[in-house]
Amino acid sequence: MREKIWAGRFSKPTEAVMERFSHSLHFDQKLFAYDIAVNQAWAQALVEVGVYRPEEAEQVVAALAEIHGEFIAGALSPASSDEDIHSANERWLTERLGDLGARIHTGRSRNDQVATDVRLYLLDHLDQLRAALRTSLASIVEQAKNHVDTVMPGYTHLRQAQPVSFAHYLMSLFFQLQRDEERLAQARARCAVMPLGAGALAGAAFTVDRHALAQRLGFSAPSENSLDATSDRDLVCETVYGCSQIMLHLSRAAEDWIIWSSEGYRFIALDEAYTTGSSMMPQKKNPDSLELIRGKTGRVIGDLVTLLTMMKGIPTAYVRDLQEDKEPLFDSVEQTEGSLSIFSGVVATLQVDRQAMRNALDPMLYATDMADYLVQRGMPFRRAHAVVGEAVRLAETRKVSLTQLALQELQQLSPLFAPDVTALFDPLVSLNKRNIYGGTGVESVRRQIETAQAFLSKAK
Repeated sequence: MREKIWAGRFSKPTEAVMERFSHSLHFDQKLFAYDIAVNQAWAQALVEVGVYRPEEAEQVVAALAEIHGEFIAGALSPASSDEDIHSANERWLTERLGDLGARIHTGRSRNDQVATDVRLYLLDHLDQLRAALRTSLASIVEQAKNHVDTVMPGYTHLRQAQPVSFAHYLMSLFFQLQRDEERLAQARARCAVMPLGAGALAGAAFTVDRHALAQRLGFSAPSENSLDATSDRDLVCETVYGCSQIMLHLSRAAEDWIIWSSEGYRFIALDEAYTTGSSMMPQKKNPDSLELIRGKTGRVIGDLVTLLTMMKGIPTAYVRDLQEDKEPLFDSVEQTEGSLSIFSGVVATLQVDRQAMRNALDPMLYATDMADYLVQRGMPFRRAHAVVGEAVRLAETRKVSLTQLALQELQQLSPLFAPDVTALFDPLVSLNKRNIYGGTGVESVRRQIETAQAFLSKAK
């Protein structure tokens, strides 16, 4: 077994069970490319302090590039004795360049090295998540443009409440996911601070130009405090929270669509490409894509709980507990990226049955419009609410719809009802009474779509 990079003060080997227990290679290989980039940048920085001559640094950078190419091609694999991908990279470099490779860790700890690798991973995948969100947002807008006057029941408590347009519903999803995209953009700005040079906790004794190093690696600035840089994982938590919030929004939409695509509603149909069948029942077309999004949401929330629980009790500075941040981070990012890809496809291919939505409108949906009608004729709203409530009770007692009550019956409840009350019983009339900014009226929803398109255009 190869000697550990920290073996100098130890007189006996690590127990095999401890080797297995602390092993992280099976997941931290995801940091391989970022670790290569960090090593290359650090080699160039070490020229400034005389550890490498310029030509030696070039040799190191070239050898690291070879290692990268061979690893990606599958020609290079870590050994079981490598603790992690970082020690594997250092070993490969040392095997190729001898003492020249062994100098790469001068002035550096795995604490700041790993923290920097993770930041680079975050920067990369926050960009990928934001791009996936924008693709989903664009799909939502394209669907919404076709349905500004597609009327459907709006629900509260899963009970029909007021008519809304399907586009208004879709745009509610847009603005939820837009906030998620903005949240990730804010997280990215905080991630763009480089820990490299912080050492184990006190800062490197070799005074490299950390500002130049940060620029070389694509960061906006170096960290201000070395202890903070190596000991906190708030940005990992923040990213996984961002993933959790995205998944919550996707899960709620998935729940709506699972219900609305069922036989009891038939408002929408999922494209066959995003459904599966049954091994027993030939007729089944199951919404597995949406069910998996809903199920994976619990998994991603679990990743967040894992991180927060891990972080809550550790002391300041690096502790090995922090190794446990990688798997929940990688998992949550992978599941969220995959879910967004599926969601975008589902939205883009969604089939909408306008007539089924319209047929589902219960005349009771016009109760609020009737109350507003009375208010416009001078009745206080609370009294109007009570009068229309009496009309609802009367319709239920007579087993007729609210719109089937005779004018004389309504006038017995209030003389303010006039023949023009029947004009209320049109879903588009109801919709267009709500052209207030942000409302479900056709013009209001068109404004929302224009706002959304402006955001997407700016976000490119």
